[in-house]
Amino acid sequence: MSGTASTTGSGVSEKDLQKKLNRKVIGLSVAAALGGFLFGFDSSVINGAVDAIKSDFDLGGVPLLSGFVVASALLGCAIGAYFAGRLADRMGRIPVMLIGAALFLVSSIGSAFAFAVWDLVLWRVLGGLGIGIASVIAPAYIAEIAPKAVRGSLASLQQLAITLGIFAALLSDAILANAAGDANSPLWFGADAWRWMFVMCAIPAVVYGLLALRLPESPRYLANKGRQDDARNVLASVMPKSQVDDALNEIERNLKEDKENARTASLRGKMFGLLPVVWVGILLSMFQQLVGINVIFYYSTSLWASVGFDTTNPGTSLTISVITSVVNVAVTFVAIFFVDKIGRRPLLLSGSIGMFVSLGVMALSFAQSVQVNGSPSLPGAWGPIALVAANVFVISFGATWGPLVWVLLGEIFPNRIRGKALGVAAAAQWLTNFAITETFPALSAFSLPFTYGMYAFFALVSFVFVFFAVPETKGRSLESMDDLKVDRGGRAAKAAAALKADAPA
Repeated sequence: MSGTASTTGSGVSEKDLQKKLNRKVIGLSVAAALGGFLFGFDSSVINGAVDAIKSDFDLGGVPLLSGFVVASALLGCAIGAYFAGRLADRMGRIPVMLIGAALFLVSSIGSAFAFAVWDLVLWRVLGGLGIGIASVIAPAYIAEIAPKAVRGSLASLQQLAITLGIFAALLSDAILANAAGDANSPLWFGADAWRWMFVMCAIPAVVYGLLALRLPESPRYLANKGRQDDARNVLASVMPKSQVDDALNEIERNLKEDKENARTASLRGKMFGLLPVVWVGILLSMFQQLVGINVIFYYSTSLWASVGFDTTNPGTSLTISVITSVVNVAVTFVAIFFVDKIGRRPLLLSGSIGMFVSLGVMALSFAQSVQVNGSPSLPGAWGPIALVAANVFVISFGATWGPLVWVLLGEIFPNRIRGKALGVAAAAQWLTNFAITETFPALSAFSLPFTYGMYAFFALVSFVFVFFAVPETKGRSLESMDDLKVDRGGRAAKAAAALKADAPA
């Protein structure tokens, strides 16, 4: 038996060829996941600008209105996410990515020149449309182009891009605010620093659009449009040629079944009007936001300043936010490394436990706060304890629920309903994000211990939900998702085809 590596007909070893293909599919996935960077950047750029916006537009006495300015983009996100799947099925994945990039670019410039609250809200909603589109298309595209053995890791790149976007936005905010003195002081050409924060959003929008132009179309979309040769060429660029025909045949067989069973391509079912699998996707999306993760990134500058971390230096709380975002980026690699090794469910369950404990500690810490000059302050060691708990919460979320919800949303739905169901689930996520973001100023004014205690309760409920309702998708092809079952270590073998139980035969 020879000890030399086997070679292809071109003289290239199979190992070297596989490495080349892996690099190609990783590159495509990274480019597609930049839609997540837009989301992360936009969702956190408001962090450094929110106090200046309150001052410029006199919103200090209206917490719900200031919350709406922060959260308004999320309404656009929900609308964009809802229609993204339908647009992608009709126009293709790449054209829809370009639409998202264009909307985000226009929004960033418009927000920078906003002259009133309603004007700023309008531009924020427009940008939200672009972000919502990108949030749906990226995981769907990655799931359709990535080999199943590495699909979980590559789909996790969406969350990594989100965390990098958060980090980049907070770092940009900190640099601009420190350069001007504070966010409400003039910087270049006499424009306030907070306006330049929004201008910075144009950079990732342009990069995303340029990269999208270089991406190949989804092979599933191409096959569905009768462009088999094009689909075969795309598949050949991401997997060994010996696997291409089998992969294309599986896609075509599934597309044929979808057309023959078009009457089942509906989200409607017996469980409160929807199929069980759709509810699983919706609730996954909602729990990802109900734990309050985005409060840490949308309001962390104001939050830490209000509890004593910004007594002398206006850049201190922004620096804390940057550090928190670095932690968020770092722990995402944990999910990328483990998701295809130990599976989705174990990571989600451990994340729920970590979030519940850390949020409970935060609630306890803020229960010790005292009023100093009308603002809450954490005495003694409670300030550092709260800061550590917040970062443990970020770690627990960033290594599990952050990336894995996007992975599951790209995998869990049967092909016949994937576009529609993914849009509905993503829209639910954005609406829940809006509700949490909009209500935090009022809830925190009422009681921070109650607010974080509520988030801790949702983290606990998320554990129960995953344990009883979420199936494992590790190692499954997208074409086999119709027969997913919830598996809780053999104790729920009776859950035969639970996720498609009320789909028409």
